[in-house]
Amino acid sequence: MYIPKFNYQPISRQTVEGRRLYATPDGRKIPSVTTILDKTKPHEKIKALNEWRKRVGYERAQQITTESANRGTGMHSYLERCIRDGQMPDLPGNKFNHNSWHMAQTIKNQGLINCQEFWGIEVPLYYPEIYAGTSDCVGVHNDQESIIDFKQTNKPKKKEWIDDYFLQLCAYAVAHNKLHNTDINRGVIMMCIAPLENNVPVYQEFILEGQDWKHYENLWWDRVEEYYTKFQ
Repeated sequence: MYIPKFNYQPISRQTVEGRRLYATPDGRKIPSVTTILDKTKPHEKIKALNEWRKRVGYERAQQITTESANRGTGMHSYLERCIRDGQMPDLPGNKFNHNSWHMAQTIKNQGLINCQEFWGIEVPLYYPEIYAGTSDCVGVHNDQESIIDFKQTNKPKKKEWIDDYFLQLCAYAVAHNKLHNTDINRGVIMMCIAPLENNVPVYQEFILEGQDWKHYENLWWDRVEEYYTKFQ
């Protein structure tokens, strides 16, 4: 059930020297969560990404990245409409959008079904003077207040591969708690693997809570400190 429980205020985004910044109501311009994570990305992850680009070829790598981004944008759009309207939109006539629709349908059937309330979608959040970002969804999952993020992937993921996703969850929760006096300490990644030809999408779910949550929350603040030490 879509219940706009909080008065989420929009914040504007702008790109300055390659950094995504948010202009917050106090007049400050602060970095996005994704900018902080990108600028403080561990060396081994940068190396692995560069090796992948070299292995598949830079042109093909860019094509894969663009296709994934477009598919993910479409999937998010269908999920937002589903949450807001209470039902999935009809299958689009354009076949190029079919994968995104089927992936959204899969997340709806296997992930959203366990949500009792949706408080907001594309929720603008910021921690005053420090960082800002946009959470895909905030609400109640399995009767617990949670930050919910939707992800698409070309291949199945392992928990140890998605550290940055967990850090995003913590960043959004901390900001939400600061702005709206909540006590969210749980996050859910609802992920869908893009279907290959003649296959159906496959759903993956990762829940971050308890001691793991505290671990990643501390790691998030470490990355924030590293960003401001190196880039400010």
